[in-house]
Amino acid sequence: MKVSEEVFGKLKDGTQVHAYTLDNGNGMTVKVMDYGAAILEIKVPAKEGTLDVLLGHESLKGYEDNGSAHGATVGRNANRIGNARFVLNGKNYELDKNDGKNNLHGGFQRWYERMWSVTEGEENEDASITFSLLSPDMDQGFPGTVDVSVTYTLTADNSLMIHYTGVPDQDTIMNMTNHSYFNLEGHGAGSIRNHVAYIPSDYFTETDCELIPTGKLIPVKGTPLDFNVPKPIGQDIDADYEALRFGSGYDQNWVLDNHGELELAATLYSPVSGIFMEVYTDLPGIQMYTGNFLNDAGKDGAIYTRNSGVALETQYFPDAINHENFKQPVVKAGEEYDTTTVYKFSLKESD
Repeated sequence: MKVSEEVFGKLKDGTQVHAYTLDNGNGMTVKVMDYGAAILEIKVPAKEGTLDVLLGHESLKGYEDNGSAHGATVGRNANRIGNARFVLNGKNYELDKNDGKNNLHGGFQRWYERMWSVTEGEENEDASITFSLLSPDMDQGFPGTVDVSVTYTLTADNSLMIHYTGVPDQDTIMNMTNHSYFNLEGHGAGSIRNHVAYIPSDYFTETDCELIPTGKLIPVKGTPLDFNVPKPIGQDIDADYEALRFGSGYDQNWVLDNHGELELAATLYSPVSGIFMEVYTDLPGIQMYTGNFLNDAGKDGAIYTRNSGVALETQYFPDAINHENFKQPVVKAGEEYDTTTVYKFSLKESD
């Protein structure tokens, strides 16, 4: 297990950015950086050789205006808040309207476009590194000061563990996630429609045409959103179904039946590369977004277009703060926000 450091580039203001590579000595490496606490690269063993399965930008410049949120650590609240407002403890809070009239991934001053401080990586049984960010009171419009941290740990069994923590000094919302896009045939391989997905969920959160939840949970049975039996992403993605029309493909939140424990939330498999990916979380929801609006210049000269990658974002439900029947993303003053997501990779024989 080892952690190595290199200069990744300089920001427009001259700030030097460093990248850190975690190596588990078992064929898997993960590269992350202190700008945005973002993941730059995930290389895993495939049927033939090793593949970088993470979409991303060629250089630091792309991450300075990371509109697609490649590899991003998202906070203070991931996903959408309807009408960019909420009420907490009887007080109204107004947020940035950066997605029409709604708030998306925190607002304009995005956490993944800020410098994070670094706790030097450890080289013990696992390779790990921690990034920290001080988010002041009313940052992005959210109450309370909180010192948040994200720890990336690469284990011997080819698992990337992402551990989020923070203790606010006031009651606030916290709902962090990672917004990496995956293509298990290599980041520049093209469409992920042939990837086989599995999501053990019986319900998804219904939304309006702006992807804001209505508060209703809709059974997936008999709909294109049923992934209880593994199927290719492309099998039903173009079906004439309201939720798919609203998202121009898959961009929905599935309801997970977990109780705060680390449990399987989804799997993804490429019959071409043989790479099998498992996603574990202790959170109540997972958003699968099939890159329906991707249009980016990527690494190694690749061009990412619609469905070039798929994001699997563990989370509290979108707009949860405005729906009493949803599990709430509220963290009380002095209490710890503590959640973990795991991306585990292995090789699987063709079915």
